[in-house]
Amino acid sequence: MIMKNERLLKSIAQARVARLLEIAKSRTVTLGASDRLAKRYVSIAQDITTHYRLPADRTMKTQVCKACKSMLIPGSTCSVRLVGHVGYVVLRCRCGEERRVFYK
Repeated sequence: MIMKNERLLKSIAQARVARLLEIAKSRTVTLGASDRLAKRYVSIAQDITTHYRLPADRTMKTQVCKACKSMLIPGSTCSVRLVGHVGYVVLRCRCGEERRVFYK
């Protein structure tokens, strides 16, 4: 019985994290990088994943800045640079933090 409840709680938590990230992305797209509420949504989603010991969502790993917790949207909140000879893309947030996404 306990295992069933834990699985149910984790599935509900995963759904909430996905919804929070979706709302944060839509707010960032419409209002820009200065939206504090979108950053709060991302922070709450990270708190839920740590509390319920969920694996980080792929969206959270690739589209959220670790330093300022803003959504990384190319052209809006981050700049994109392609490093072809090494095989990765550099996403630079407005706070100055860089993230490398490998594609090879």
